[in-house]
Amino acid sequence: MNAELDDRDVIEYFKRSYRAVDGLWFMKVEERYGFDTALDIDDDVWRVMSKIQARALKSMMNESNGLDSLARCFAAKLSLEEFEFESSCDGRCVRFTVTRCPWHEIMVRAGRAELNERVGSRICWSELEVWASEFGDGIFPRRDRRICRGDESCEIGFELGNGAEH
Repeated sequence: MNAELDDRDVIEYFKRSYRAVDGLWFMKVEERYGFDTALDIDDDVWRVMSKIQARALKSMMNESNGLDSLARCFAAKLSLEEFEFESSCDGRCVRFTVTRCPWHEIMVRAGRAELNERVGSRICWSELEVWASEFGDGIFPRRDRRICRGDESCEIGFELGNGAEH
């Protein structure tokens, strides 16, 4: 029997698989080696994955280095991963206010909300660092609020200048 799937079905299938494999491999590594080791490996994986994603979107969207290109590509990433957000850019800083984070929701549904801040804080920061570095020197990430910490939204951004986590 050959199932007929439209593009939307195929996208949904791969999206669910992508999210499931992320959680499954983490839990299997955690079972065998403990939470801290699983988090260290997860961080390593997401640093590489973020580089792949940033470079792929940069190429697909025909973008180059710079804050404006980073803003467009990062907004595309958030949209593709079904975040809900608003963004603004003043030429020196692009800000994203995220009001829905699907990764946070997955952790809550999996009954792992108590670990969400440890995972989200580390992995999201790593992703932001990599994304900034992929669009040129002198762009630094910042992060002010986090849903995984109990805030209503995540306030994240990229700015030109000196780098310090906020």
